[in-house]
Amino acid sequence: MIDFANGKVIKLSRDKNPRTADVSRLLVPGESVIGSYTSMRDFVVFTNKRVISVNVQGLSGQKKDFTSLPYSKVSVFSVETAGMGIDDAELELYLSGVGKVHYDFSGASDILAIGQAISQYVLG
Repeated sequence: MIDFANGKVIKLSRDKNPRTADVSRLLVPGESVIGSYTSMRDFVVFTNKRVISVNVQGLSGQKKDFTSLPYSKVSVFSVETAGMGIDDAELELYLSGVGKVHYDFSGASDILAIGQAISQYVLG
C-alpha cells in the first residue's frame, strides 16, 4: 500500500520487461496500459484510466498488494519534465479523500503521455 502520509515513492525506471501481465486481470474493458515503471521489486503501471501501484511482498515475491488510484479521484496534478542534462521527471497527484502521491522517474520516461492521459480523464 502506498504511504499516503509520506506521499513519496522511490525513483522509478522504465520497465524493460513491462509487467502488464501482472495487472491484466485488473483492467476493465477499454482500459489500456500507457507505461510500466519499476523500482527494485515494486512497480507502477499507468493506464488510460488509473495508476496501479504494486507492492511485491515476502521473500518469494508471490504476494502482491495492488493499489488502484483512479484518475477520477485526482483533483490537482503536476508534471515536471526532465531538463537539459537532467534525466529525472516527477509526477504529483492530489487525490480527493486520500492525499498526495509523488512519483520520481529516473532515466527515460514518457511523462508527457502520462500527463496527457490524466488530463484527458480529469478534464474530459
